[in-house]
Amino acid sequence: MTDTQRMWIVRADAPGVTVTRQTTMDQTRPLAHVVLDGAQGEPLPDAPAALAAAHRAAFITVAAEALGGAQACLDRTVAYARERVQFGRPIGSFQAYKHRLADMMIEIEQARSAVYWAACAVDEQSDEAAMAVHAAKSFAADTFFRCAGDMIQLHGGIGFTWEHDAHLYFKRARALQTMLGSGNWHREQIAMMILGEAA
Repeated sequence: MTDTQRMWIVRADAPGVTVTRQTTMDQTRPLAHVVLDGAQGEPLPDAPAALAAAHRAAFITVAAEALGGAQACLDRTVAYARERVQFGRPIGSFQAYKHRLADMMIEIEQARSAVYWAACAVDEQSDEAAMAVHAAKSFAADTFFRCAGDMIQLHGGIGFTWEHDAHLYFKRARALQTMLGSGNWHREQIAMMILGEAA
């Protein structure tokens, strides 16, 4: 077994562990650079299986977070559409505005199906699990990013200010798109599963 196929559980406060906080675009999510220099830990048996399981769980977790973020963008935008009045009526009553909200809802429901599919496939140890987690991560992260952008636009002038939370959703969505592989990388994995070397 090579070093790349081994895994250990190491405490963050163990001797030889250095944790350096990083500056990120999304200030609401702290990230750090961890260096292990002579640190001791508990070896994990069957490292490849443990790593694969960790990846599956991480992909589903990020996809679920993205789904929740997209839903929050829609919920907040719908609430704003009901309270903001223009030309004597709520802006949510205008057809073009309603169409944008409907588009957001359709994207979110598709992402919800992808996340549920991935969670069920992993839980049931289905042969589709590998494909499902890649599909869920890429689709949900892209959906969140699209909904966060729509949230900013549909809030009008206030959506572009630091005083409104829309920028926080947008930053989180952008960070999730690149976390644990970009959407393009995940789609390439799916293409290789389906097409093999032809991909």
